Amino acid sequence: MSELVIKNLHVNVEDTEILKGVNLTVRRGEIHAIMGPNGTGKSTLAYALMGHPDYDVTEGEVFFRDENILDLGPDERSHLGLYLAFQYPVAIPGVTVANFLRTAINAHRKAADPEYKGVPIPEFRTMLKERMDHLMMDHSFAGRYLNEGFSGGEKKRAEILQMAVLKPEIAILDETDSGLDIDALRIVSEGVNALRGSEFGALVITHYQRILNYIKPDYVHVMLNGRVVESGGPELALQLEEQGYEWLREKYSSVVA
Repeated sequence: MSELVIKNLHVNVEDTEILKGVNLTVRRGEIHAIMGPNGTGKSTLAYALMGHPDYDVTEGEVFFRDENILDLGPDERSHLGLYLAFQYPVAIPGVTVANFLRTAINAHRKAADPEYKGVPIPEFRTMLKERMDHLMMDHSFAGRYLNEGFSGGEKKRAEILQMAVLKPEIAILDETDSGLDIDALRIVSEGVNALRGSEFGALVITHYQRILNYIKPDYVHVMLNGRVVESGGPELALQLEEQGYEWLREKYSSVVA
C-alpha cells in the first residue's frame, strides 16, 4: 500500500526551527485534516514534504512508496504520486492552462516510461473537458494563462483541476479553502471528493471546520508549536470549532511554551 510516512521531521526556515518533530502517516484511501492556529507549522510541513528549497530539513525521514523522498527533487516527488495544492498559487504569464496540464501529464508518463511519446491531443482535449465540466468551469478557461488575472476561486479550481488530471496517490491541500465563498468551496470540495477512493489519499490543511463539512476527514490532527499534539476523528474538528485552541495550549503547555 502506498503511504506517506513522516518520522520525527524537523525543518528550519531562515535559521529558525519551525517543525520540531512531526510524526504522521497518511495512507491511500484516507483523508487526514491538519488544523492549528497561525504560525504552528502547517504550511511549512506542506512545502517541506514537496521539497521546497527554502525549507531545510535538519532531522527526520519522510517515506513514500517505501522510498525516503528527502533526497528527491520536487519533480521526482510529484512523479512518485505526491501533489501539492498551493494556498497562494502563482501566475505563469504566457503559459495556458491547457499547455501547462498537457506538459505535466507528459512529464509524469515519461518518468514512468522513457519511451512515452506524449498524450495525443484529441485524447487530452476530451479528458480536460470532462474534468472541467465536473468542476463547472467554462471550456474557455483552458486557453487562459495559468492564474493570470484569476479570482481566488478560479485559482483554487485550477489547482483542483490539475489534481483531477494528474490523479496523485497522496494530495496535500494547503488551505485550499482560503478566500473561497460558499459556492466555490462546495465546487472545489466536490472535485476532491470525486477522486476519493482506495487509490487516493489527502492531507487537508485548514484553519476552519467549514471545508470539513464537505470533505469528511477520517482523521483530524492538531499542530501546536511545530508538533502534532492531538489526533482524533471528525469530532475533534467540531470540538475545535466550538472551543478554540486554548484548551489544547493548556493541555500541552510544556510543549507549546
